[in-house]
Amino acid sequence: MLVLLPPSEGKASSGRGAPLKPESLSLPGLAEARAAVLDELVELCASDEEKAREVLGLSEGLRGEIAKNAELRTAGARPAGEIYTGVLYDALDLASLDAAAKRQATRSLLVFSGLWGAVHVNDRIPSYRCSMGVKLPGLGALAAHWRTAMADVLPEVAGGGLVLDLRSAAYAGAWKPKGEVAGRTASVRVLHAPTRKVVSHFNKATKGRIVRSLLVGGVRPAGPAELVEALRDLGYVVEAEAPKKGNTAWSLDVLVEEIH
Repeated sequence: MLVLLPPSEGKASSGRGAPLKPESLSLPGLAEARAAVLDELVELCASDEEKAREVLGLSEGLRGEIAKNAELRTAGARPAGEIYTGVLYDALDLASLDAAAKRQATRSLLVFSGLWGAVHVNDRIPSYRCSMGVKLPGLGALAAHWRTAMADVLPEVAGGGLVLDLRSAAYAGAWKPKGEVAGRTASVRVLHAPTRKVVSHFNKATKGRIVRSLLVGGVRPAGPAELVEALRDLGYVVEAEAPKKGNTAWSLDVLVEEIH
């Protein structure tokens, strides 16, 4: 099982660990694309603070994020699972998982990123600010920049099992499963049952809880149909219908009564 996650806007501080070692990151097929984004982002933030703030879409209160980006090569690095914070990651609570669940998390969780493309939760990275929606002056839109490299790398990473896609729309634009990989992919949205609407906070929180439930329960569904049954067994209310065409991703709705 491969679980595709969005990052979080909020991030923990880099701390005082050893600095980034790009060659140590997983998915080495993304190395060239990573280097291109890192080079331009660091140069932009080090040379023109006002332009960097405009490009990154930062408010005046977040101006400090620019200096952080300028020091990415020397800042301390920590496991990505510690860097990413926010609602989904609070609900997932990787630190409190037992040893077996943590091992499974390092194998199966893949976090998409405007800067790194995608990383496993044990990849050591510094704190940064660069969303997938950014359009860098030289490279252009980051989702488009990542698309070619992802198309070569991600099908192999997906292996032969279930792909559980929990990404937001901006990050989903960097890689869309195709062919037989699409046929074993399930994307999930979380709806407030009374209104049938997506509400950001509990959408993220419920996705974090879903991943945690699967990891803690040692559940590894073979495909989308098995995922639906597994989630129902875990107590989730799931609506799903098998695609009418082959090699098409499943869409699952998880219904939540209370917003919390």
